[in-house]
Amino acid sequence: MELIIQGNVAKNCHPEGLRQGIDKQINYVESHGEIYGPRKVLVIGASSGYGLASRIAVAFGGGADTIGVSFEKSPGEKGIGSAGWYNNIFFRRRAHEKGLIAKNFIADAFSDTTRNDVIAYIKQEFGGSIDLLVYSVASGVRICPDGTRYTSTLGVRGQAFSGPGFDLETRKMVNQTLAPVTEQQLADTVKVMGGEDWQRWIDMLSAAGVLAEGFKTVAYSYTGPKSTWPLYKEGALGAAKAHLHATADQLDAQLQRINGHAYAVVCKALVTKASAFIPMFPLYITLLYKVMKQKRLHETCIEQMHRLMLNHLYPPMGNVVTDEERRIRLDDFELRPDVQQAVELLRKRVTTENFKTVGDFAGYLAEFYALNGFSMPDVDYSSELDLRQLVKEYSHA
Repeated sequence: MELIIQGNVAKNCHPEGLRQGIDKQINYVESHGEIYGPRKVLVIGASSGYGLASRIAVAFGGGADTIGVSFEKSPGEKGIGSAGWYNNIFFRRRAHEKGLIAKNFIADAFSDTTRNDVIAYIKQEFGGSIDLLVYSVASGVRICPDGTRYTSTLGVRGQAFSGPGFDLETRKMVNQTLAPVTEQQLADTVKVMGGEDWQRWIDMLSAAGVLAEGFKTVAYSYTGPKSTWPLYKEGALGAAKAHLHATADQLDAQLQRINGHAYAVVCKALVTKASAFIPMFPLYITLLYKVMKQKRLHETCIEQMHRLMLNHLYPPMGNVVTDEERRIRLDDFELRPDVQQAVELLRKRVTTENFKTVGDFAGYLAEFYALNGFSMPDVDYSSELDLRQLVKEYSHA
């Protein structure tokens, strides 16, 4: 069985490889320092990437009970199901082995029905309150509680922006262009990817009285170096992230009454399902990986999230570690001047013929494959999976 890629989108997954991926992340956390942090945690967007890594970090690094909310597809007549479906199951199994609560809600995170179901569970079966909420939703579409549908647009403001990227399906370097967004597209992107839904989660949880004294909440963001700003910071994505940062400040003020805090966490560029969709960005990641691995600074999702919880959000001594704008910075290694200078030197050398060797294209592919359960050791990929057996074994998350 092989990974099927269309464009930069994976169309299938391998459960056994995903199980190994969960075990690998858990093993890392359990061997890299105990987190003295939250005991009851809610993760919105818990099935992959930063959200999954956050859940693993607090559970297996700090013994936290967790609730995960994600919108995933189960195995059935139409296919094997989504990678996140299996991640949820394998996380829950390992957590239960450790004696931890691990509740999965397979539901629309944007829905008030989902929020009310989670609140009821917290009150009835989760001890009555939570002390950390991680917001890590990556979606191109949001349907608001009033039924209005919003779609995000990956575009720039002003003139169209073009640059080199690559197509994972063909493994070729291609020229990519981001078109200017309209004001409506910009507003819609902020609606989908900004902080409004994060705010609604906190408002409803607060009104229900399920936020513990000293409660904290984080949402994940990205800024990047100046070379990425035309397509990121200065584009539609940047507008959404600016709204997210402003929401963090609003929530922080709102939570003062329970001695709570809210933070935007600026992460390092990493291979995630979300980042693979951003034109030209994967090429930058391959160059960054090459440099950061050479300098022994590279971190994966689980390494980032463990460092967040251990050293920044719940440091053994002192207060939460932030910058002057009250943001938690996990992109500190990425934005080091020596790292960015080396990346720019590599960028000037990249051609359609040499991009696989100038950057860490092999490393990028390995992480992309691993997100979907492939390229893992000791997994037999030569045989096809039995869909009926998968349905029987994994029909409930």
